[in-house]
Amino acid sequence: MRNPVRLLLRVPVPWLFVLTYLLGVGLESVRPLGIGPAGGSRTVGTVGAVVFTLGAAIAGWGLVIFRRARTTTVPGRTSAELVTSGPYRMTRNPMYVGLALAYLGEAGILKQVWPVILLPLMLAYLNWIVIPLEEARLTEAFQGDYEGYRTRVRRWI
Repeated sequence: MRNPVRLLLRVPVPWLFVLTYLLGVGLESVRPLGIGPAGGSRTVGTVGAVVFTLGAAIAGWGLVIFRRARTTTVPGRTSAELVTSGPYRMTRNPMYVGLALAYLGEAGILKQVWPVILLPLMLAYLNWIVIPLEEARLTEAFQGDYEGYRTRVRRWI
């Protein structure tokens, strides 16, 4: 039998966000938890749109910088360059921060609760499985430079 974590590592992280969200949508259709009264739902949708846009912008900014550096975005692969500019000055994982914000924003736009309940599971997987693997590769590839960056910049925010 194959290790389920190894199988999960083959799925690109953005797709894991999508699949987790879709699982939440499925749960929402079976057991809706809906958000509050109709009056508050407009505010939730508006805030959701702002949070989604912010998250997409942060994730996109991180991706553009990686593409310009011609380095990998695949967990477990060795990076060609240590990226420390742009949003990487504030967080070591801006793409994940951005994806999480976009995910929350989408839940607000669609006024769905189940995806929000599932998000901590996704973030736990990233924090305890994916990111340590990435950090081990970065330490191997960039040694002291990465360790210095790691002491200056937080993992999340």
